[in-house]
Amino acid sequence: MPHKILQDIFVKERYGRAALVSSFGAESAVLLHMLAQVNPDAPVLFVDTQMLFQETLEYQRRLVLHLGLTNVQTIRASEVLLRQQDIFGRLHLKDPDGCCNLRKIAPLQAALAGYDAWVTGRKRHQSSGRASLALNELVDGRIKLNPLVDWQRKDIAAYFETHDLPRHPMKAKGFGSIGCGPCTTPVGVGEDPRAGRWRGSDKVECGIHFEGGKTVRPAA
Repeated sequence: MPHKILQDIFVKERYGRAALVSSFGAESAVLLHMLAQVNPDAPVLFVDTQMLFQETLEYQRRLVLHLGLTNVQTIRASEVLLRQQDIFGRLHLKDPDGCCNLRKIAPLQAALAGYDAWVTGRKRHQSSGRASLALNELVDGRIKLNPLVDWQRKDIAAYFETHDLPRHPMKAKGFGSIGCGPCTTPVGVGEDPRAGRWRGSDKVECGIHFEGGKTVRPAA
């Protein structure tokens, strides 16, 4: 089913101009591998917050070459805004929502302006907040699709094994979900894969996505 969805999006262009947004995180290789089989020239947007683990940046380069993806676009916040709003790189300590907005949400929103639809790798199993995630969503007048929404951990693991996909090096260190370095920790046995994100706070999403029927995106 995910392959058919991707064909509808990136070959038949059923939803108009579309892009896949990827963090190149712990499970990202599965959807990216499927995309490479369907259309390796499809746009892939990768948001580099400039606070990612070095391992993520190296994994991103390795995976792009391994899969033969030819249209991966790295998105970053403007240097002017970074100097104005986070010159010392410490905004995350006092205002994590503001940091996510500056370094991830606003740059991605700008990059998506020319697209009618976008694809994510979100899945219901990743956290309790994503348990009711839908296959298709309408957000700000733009279609958002989640082709792997009902995949379980065992499905992801089996796909990695079947296709011998490279794994994110932080996965072996106990990281279930891999975001920015300052705000990501390993997860314990029995925890949700995303339990290590913003640990110790009530923040559970960067703000790009709608969760639980409401937006968690901070105001621009």
